[in-house]
Amino acid sequence: MRFQLNKKAFLVALCCCIITVLLVFYGSRKLQNFDAALIAYLFGTVFALFGIIYRYCIWLQRPPTWMYFRRGWQLLFSKSFVEYAGLSVQKLVRNIAFQRFIYPRGKTRWWGHFMLATGCMLAFCVTIPLTLGWIHFTMSATDTSMYEAHLFGFSVMSFKLGSWMAFFIFHILNWCSWLVIAGCLLFMRRRLTHAGLIASQTFEGDWLPLVLLMAISVTGLGLTYDYEFLKGKTYEFMAVTHAVTVILFLVWIPFGKFFHIIQRPAQIGAHLYRKEGEKKGMAICPHTHQPFTTQMHVNDLKEVTKELGFDFTLEDGTSHLDLSPEGKRSALAKAHLKAREASGKFFG
Repeated sequence: MRFQLNKKAFLVALCCCIITVLLVFYGSRKLQNFDAALIAYLFGTVFALFGIIYRYCIWLQRPPTWMYFRRGWQLLFSKSFVEYAGLSVQKLVRNIAFQRFIYPRGKTRWWGHFMLATGCMLAFCVTIPLTLGWIHFTMSATDTSMYEAHLFGFSVMSFKLGSWMAFFIFHILNWCSWLVIAGCLLFMRRRLTHAGLIASQTFEGDWLPLVLLMAISVTGLGLTYDYEFLKGKTYEFMAVTHAVTVILFLVWIPFGKFFHIIQRPAQIGAHLYRKEGEKKGMAICPHTHQPFTTQMHVNDLKEVTKELGFDFTLEDGTSHLDLSPEGKRSALAKAHLKAREASGKFFG
């Protein structure tokens, strides 16, 4: 298939990448605080950023997605801002931080999601600012036993070498690695024992993400093992191997299953949409005379389907979309009956 460049998405992604590079330049005090050893990670990060924004923009250009996205922001900044801001924070903590949306599908599956998500989010919060040069650590100018953490060149905190704080900070990526490894092992076990998954899974869509995450975590722990126990003898090999796996992961984000990580926060808008729809009233099916969804949803569905080139308006001015799923099945059965009556044959 011939690839067609989406100019709007390309320009948005390009502008975001340029802004990011400028933020790297000025956030690191004109590269004064930028670690040149991380240049490969920086290129991988910028490439991933371009791909993520490009694909996200294309995703938003779909009429159904854009409708939800636009309605979500409209509702958030409406007169019910306080209520919906609180609901957004609640859903963000519940479904993004604690991954509770997956819990009804199984406790073990939730543990896997939770450990993977927690490990990855913590690692991103640490590595991205370090890679972009926004955070760096220096030894105190007055006390060699103290370390200082700097954000955009400004000192924000200090801690004593050998303290529990130093131990936690210097090993935080190790804790993240162990969480990710545990989560990956739970999912690998499920994919090796669940008959339905064995029959439907693919290497590219289901195994490759887990393999990449495992490789990043294991090689990251290998760096710690090297300087703790091997005195840096294999550091070059460990560093290169880890860099390759991380860059492959970054490059793969916009194209594979990892992209759903970027899409997931948009689900918060769907919760606001549902809440507002319930306030404005439910749609009543003219066939069953029972509520089946919100009237706002039905009205927006009519608008979106027309944008897609489908008009379900009936001869009497009503719409096929006013029917509930049960009502649609009944309408289809009546249409079949009418066609058979017109043909004079009910069977055969």
